[in-house]
Amino acid sequence: MPTFTVERLTFQHLAALPAAWQPADYLALLTALDFDQPEAIPPAELQEMTHMALTDLEPAAAAQVVLTHLFAGQLTPGQIDQLAHQMQTEKLWEENPKMELHQGFFNATQLLYLAFNGKFPHPQAVEFQVKITAQQAADLALLEQDPAPTLLRLLAPGLSDRALLHRLFDTQLAGADFPEAPAILWQLTPSDQTETSVVFDIISSDYWLEDFKYADTYQATLPTA
Repeated sequence: MPTFTVERLTFQHLAALPAAWQPADYLALLTALDFDQPEAIPPAELQEMTHMALTDLEPAAAAQVVLTHLFAGQLTPGQIDQLAHQMQTEKLWEENPKMELHQGFFNATQLLYLAFNGKFPHPQAVEFQVKITAQQAADLALLEQDPAPTLLRLLAPGLSDRALLHRLFDTQLAGADFPEAPAILWQLTPSDQTETSVVFDIISSDYWLEDFKYADTYQATLPTA
């Protein structure tokens, strides 16, 4: 069985995902909010002006604008209206059954949380660097194509057996198809690759991987096909 050494290098919490909101997003939101000449706003002021324009609406109406921007074509107007009310009290980036939308729900809630000074749930993500070292150099190729399922199988032994990942995805971690993996590991950035090792910068919700902050260096094996 392919065997790896897994070493957690860093761990921190994030209140917002890097580059989640770009100037083009703020301009689109301001346009949807009928803001006069948003293109004349200096880029450094776009976020603040978007917050101000959103708070001219009731929270649910503002949430509807944000969700429409993020999910037009993916959700119906009726679904967006329902979710806009739910997200004032529910952590949609954890609780909604459509896991592929979780990162978008996180970004939407983060923007609205700031705009409305805490009237929406407080989103929190985690970011950490982990070094994966293969006993056999050839095994490192397992992390090159579709890395999310493989990484989760290597991260899971660093979590408690009671961790949510084990309880909900035990079969997938054991080697079954794992289509949910990219919806759990939101951002993966490889770096510092050598013949036998690679460092990944990983961003996810604390819902899944908060407890990885306790992980010591350990050995992990991958199931063979």
